[in-house]
Amino acid sequence: MLKYTDYSIVFSEIPDEVTLAINLSNCPNKCKGCHSPWLMDDIGEELTNSALSNLIQRYEDEITCICFMGGDIDPKRVNELGQYIQDNWAQINVGWYSGKSESPDCISVKNFQYIKLGEYKENLGGLSSPRTNQRLYKCFPNGEKVDITFKFQKKQL
Repeated sequence: MLKYTDYSIVFSEIPDEVTLAINLSNCPNKCKGCHSPWLMDDIGEELTNSALSNLIQRYEDEITCICFMGGDIDPKRVNELGQYIQDNWAQINVGWYSGKSESPDCISVKNFQYIKLGEYKENLGGLSSPRTNQRLYKCFPNGEKVDITFKFQKKQL
């Protein structure tokens, strides 16, 4: 079961999108230096289709994307939620931030326009670091994934 603790409308998680970022709890990855350590705990409310619908209906005129922040505890459910959004709100893009290094087999790229992979490693930094191990991919219906991590990194003068 996926639980969410909170959500925010953000502009920096997915390039060129106004994103409803939904924080999912019970993260199994336990990355050292995690910027959201409370999400390691089993807290929050179940993210049901009804709860997700209520959030989307509340913000659908303000957002262009929904991003699930976590969910590695139940990637199959993340995939189901991605498909639910695609089936009911095709105009809204869907992203998923996973701390795993590879996308699980149960994830269908057709349900997502963006997938971030990679655990947070303090010594390498997050997506804005040129040394990061994390990658954000733009996903296409044909299954192609294009690395767009560079969009987070400022050019050095």
